[in-house]
Amino acid sequence: MTTFETFKRDIERAPAAGWKRAVRWLRRQLPTGLYARSLLIIIIPMVLLQSVVAFVFMERHWQLVTQRLSAAVTRDIAGVIDLIETYPQDVDYSEITRIARERLDLIISVEPGTELPPPRSKPFFNILDEILSEEIVKQIRRPFWIDTVGESNLVEVRIQLDNKILRVYARRSQAYASNTHIFLLWMVGTSLVLITISILFLRGQIRPILTLAKAAESFGKGQKMPDDFAPRGADEVRRAGLAFILMRERIERQMEQRTAMLTGVSHDLRTILTRFKLQLALAGDNPDLQGLNKDVEDMQTMLEGYLAFARGDVEEDVREMRLSDFFDKLAMEAELHERAFSSDIDGDEEIMVRPNAFGRLVGNLVSNALRYAKTVHVEARHRAKWLTITVDDDGPGIPERSRDDVFKPFFRLDEARNLDASGTGLGLAIARDIARSHGGNVTLSDSPMGGLRATIRIPA
Repeated sequence: MTTFETFKRDIERAPAAGWKRAVRWLRRQLPTGLYARSLLIIIIPMVLLQSVVAFVFMERHWQLVTQRLSAAVTRDIAGVIDLIETYPQDVDYSEITRIARERLDLIISVEPGTELPPPRSKPFFNILDEILSEEIVKQIRRPFWIDTVGESNLVEVRIQLDNKILRVYARRSQAYASNTHIFLLWMVGTSLVLITISILFLRGQIRPILTLAKAAESFGKGQKMPDDFAPRGADEVRRAGLAFILMRERIERQMEQRTAMLTGVSHDLRTILTRFKLQLALAGDNPDLQGLNKDVEDMQTMLEGYLAFARGDVEEDVREMRLSDFFDKLAMEAELHERAFSSDIDGDEEIMVRPNAFGRLVGNLVSNALRYAKTVHVEARHRAKWLTITVDDDGPGIPERSRDDVFKPFFRLDEARNLDASGTGLGLAIARDIARSHGGNVTLSDSPMGGLRATIRIPA
């Protein structure tokens, strides 16, 4: 591709890229909440409609009416000038003044002189000053000076004649549509009333959706649903709420069935293992039975893992837990294992979790790190939305290809290290199960310390 073709392609793509950037910027500026977006859907069209109506009204009605009124006043002033020039015998202009006052509703005076006052500064926005000036230029075609600024009800116009100055006072309402603001006030007032009604209506319609979202979020974090939760609102929201309640009940039944099944199986197997132990004890110290004793102990350990896995689903109330106290216990455990342990907390120490389950979650990972590493560092970052805990060590780590498999129940890692002390392969399965019951997850990666990093991330 030639340089010219490349330049042409870049020029053609530039507008599209700029448009995409503008769209992305606009998306970042817009609110993300349903309530705020619903208000924008109502307010923005209303504001645009009112703006268009106001512009059309200002352009077509207000300006047109003011122009016609100013033209009429200018014609009256031009008629007065014609009378003054046609009947010069009226020395004091008393009759012309009377006619202007009684017939044209103008107050005039003729003063000697040939100089007009210096021009006044033009106002930033004064439709009367602009239109009245245009009409005087078009109809009278003489030097003039006008004063339309201020709160006075009168408009002053001075016209330079041959050797005198005609001074005219006209009511502002004669040359200006002064009652136009009433329409604008009615329009703005009506819009505010409609927006208020819309806000109250939307609040009532969106509250059931927010309640449903809060209940789903609580259930996702493993917390109890609000006691007063019930499907409310529109039919679609009620159906969604009812479907959520039924889904929650099905999930809870499934969890209870799994827990009951694991507990029952573990209890039955434990009874059989007790018989095995009794028979082996009666058999005495026989070297040929040492392998069988080891198998029985392994099965006992596996059953304990079963029960621990089952206890992970037992319902526990969410309570407040202090991270510093929990990390102190972990430090004591590290001291017993003669390992170096350090911790760091960034954010609030108080967290809302199921304490026993959360303790098993973090304790499992820290105990494993203490078993296979000499130095362990735990860091907790508590933010507004997420609680992130990282467990770093300098141990042998886990191969990257096996990091997904170790979360499977009963998966045993033969090389580097085994994440379950008993070798049942349930350690990480229990940890991930507890993390997901809190609405989060557990992931593994390389640690900056050279070993393994286990990251726990759950909603705060």
